[in-house]
Amino acid sequence: MPTYVAFLRAVNVGGTGKLPMVELRAMCESIGLANVRTYIASGNVVFQSPLSEAAVKARLERCLEDYAGKAVGVLVRTGNELAAVLRDNPFKSAAPNRTVAIFLDTPPPPDALASATGRQAEEIALGTREIYVHYGEAMAHSKLKIPATRAGTARNINTITTLVAWAAE
Repeated sequence: MPTYVAFLRAVNVGGTGKLPMVELRAMCESIGLANVRTYIASGNVVFQSPLSEAAVKARLERCLEDYAGKAVGVLVRTGNELAAVLRDNPFKSAAPNRTVAIFLDTPPPPDALASATGRQAEEIALGTREIYVHYGEAMAHSKLKIPATRAGTARNINTITTLVAWAAE
């Protein structure tokens, strides 16, 4: 059975989208996902399912909308896809807590880098279905805006590394 990792958008960040991880695990199990584990409170879930990525995404989004009363974006990767995200990180020598992959449903548009505004010391690179950003001066002071990432969600390399290890177990 394939192993997947799901990333929820805007969950338990800045006081918005409160969702206890025990509730998230229960929701995942209620839609037939197996061996469900959550990692930190920002909406990272590792699980197994015979369903396709699209089917998992649709079921989880529907369940979360029923719970929250509003749409909650979910981005899904197989364990192998997530391992490739880590492997293909173009900023391997940068601090992993200052480097993120912003997950998208589709490949980033060709103009994603050109349309970015507010760029200072950040380095940006396109991935398969993600955009990598190294925040050299730390994310808190960044003014970077990347329009292509509006429907995406970011995780730092430390988080991705842990999730890749869990998905490989």
